[in-house]
Amino acid sequence: MLKIGLIGAGHLGKIHLKLILELSDYFDLVGFYDEDKENSAKVSAQFNVKSFGSINELLQQVDCVDIVTPTLVHYKTAAEALRMRKHVFIEKPLSETIAEAQKLVSLTTEADVKVQVGHVERFNPAFQAALPYFDNPMFIETHRLAQFNPRGTDVPVVLDLMIHDIDIVLSVVKSRVKKVSASGVAVISDTHDITNARLEFENGAVANLTASRISLKNMRKSRFFQKDAYISVDFLTKELEVVRMQDVVGEADPFDIVLDLGPNKAPKKIFIDKPELQEINAIKEELKSFYDAITQNVSPKVTVEDGCAAMEVAIEIIEKLKQNQIHF
Repeated sequence: MLKIGLIGAGHLGKIHLKLILELSDYFDLVGFYDEDKENSAKVSAQFNVKSFGSINELLQQVDCVDIVTPTLVHYKTAAEALRMRKHVFIEKPLSETIAEAQKLVSLTTEADVKVQVGHVERFNPAFQAALPYFDNPMFIETHRLAQFNPRGTDVPVVLDLMIHDIDIVLSVVKSRVKKVSASGVAVISDTHDITNARLEFENGAVANLTASRISLKNMRKSRFFQKDAYISVDFLTKELEVVRMQDVVGEADPFDIVLDLGPNKAPKKIFIDKPELQEINAIKEELKSFYDAITQNVSPKVTVEDGCAAMEVAIEIIEKLKQNQIHF
């Protein structure tokens, strides 16, 4: 069992705290730190967990930390933990700037500890079930729409929402990004609330990503197109649909769905897979994965390098947005 401390007890932090308590076979929750003393007292009483007076005091008592602070203090908090050689789970995005992200990569290497970034959609059951089907997807389309919530407006929608899909795309397309295009608008907040980005990869793959935090409805859906297959992953409803095509060999069954591709082309048989998915809590799964990385001395499923790579693309998108700024 690992001794763990939580840093940041806001809305998401309390969710993490509750789940860590449920993972009592994995973690011993020593306590938490939150800079808001009034909130600390409430959370401590609600969960019967010790509140520490400083981050340093907490770090001295633990093997690892779960950082769920606002993005603006991710670097400062994680750097302090890494300098004390503590394993770190840190919510996405890894940091506010590329320079900070790159420094965290260096500090991780120097400390020789495990750092996992909280790109939780990697653990979504629909995406997990889709992994065996991916075979060099060449066109990807993502939509991540959310109703307005002032809690995320300290950063642009790219770092708040789109970065989830950036990480997913980078994990699937095994090639470097060669070109980024983007446009967007700030409607309610001081930073972009709606953004569309196009990523072009060296292997020819293309990804179109759309994110909005002022939608009337929620949507978290990605579509992947590859040779003879279409894969639809609904991260919100946790549903997977895979449409595959194979050459018809011999006589087709009368109940088969057969696509006639025209003269001199072999017909294709269409298979539609909609697997039943097990209901899981993705945050709990990523915390268990963090435990496994430490105790089994293996690479985390979402490494600090992965978090840095997603940051680099996100920041490039934000720079493109500044160049194409639309004002109302």
